[in-house]
Amino acid sequence: MTISFVGAGNVAWHLAQAFESAGHIVSEVYSRDPQNARKLTSLLYDASIQPDLNFAESDADLLVIAVSDDALAGIIERIVLPENAIVVHTSGTQSLAELQRLVGIYSDVPVRTGVLYPLQTFTKETQLDYARVPFCIEAIEPDVEEQLMALARSVSDHVYLVDSYERRILHIAAVFACNFTNHLYSVAHDLLAREQLNFDLLKPLLQVTLDKALQTSDPALVQTGPARRGDWAVTGLHLNYLQELNPAWASLYRQLTESIRQRHFDSE
Repeated sequence: MTISFVGAGNVAWHLAQAFESAGHIVSEVYSRDPQNARKLTSLLYDASIQPDLNFAESDADLLVIAVSDDALAGIIERIVLPENAIVVHTSGTQSLAELQRLVGIYSDVPVRTGVLYPLQTFTKETQLDYARVPFCIEAIEPDVEEQLMALARSVSDHVYLVDSYERRILHIAAVFACNFTNHLYSVAHDLLAREQLNFDLLKPLLQVTLDKALQTSDPALVQTGPARRGDWAVTGLHLNYLQELNPAWASLYRQLTESIRQRHFDSE
């Protein structure tokens, strides 16, 4: 398959290289920052930098729009698409119906649409085993679905048909499990740094916590800590310290403690 990318951020950075390694051709990369497009194309075999959003003469079978949700509508409004190409976005939240609606409004030629959502956190500096990355596929036309499934299976062993509602729920869950958790790591790091303590001290604990969560059918079954035990004297001491140090952290601690209390005590 010949593929062009709109966007050269973290998702495009990984997907373009993964698809090329699987034998596909990445022909063009567009980015609003040409330097980002230049950096990505330098890692690819024969991709060129697309200077604008006019893809009318592109030979791509597939255009992957890998931009933020907020930027998607603006891209579709301005892009000139090649006739009969497949256009997909990589969003966990934007629906296929919305993509179809936008394309229907702004495209002067017939194109087909779909969703290619990799359920993973991407940073350019982090290497990934793409075979383990879940890909969520959605399309209306059976032939588009088949092509997207084949593309995803060329790089991953975990490919699923997931509709827009299910994908949104997955994305919400991923924000809790990944983004919020990482933010809590950063709070722990900053709290320790204020007292000149090394974050490395927590890493064995973090690893065991993750391992337990992944090995159980329900992470609530392996919940530990003072809130789980109902040790309110300890949580009170923690809150007194945090309130003086950083009221925002105290508020976060209080909300999470209350959530754990409701889960494990109000239900008993």
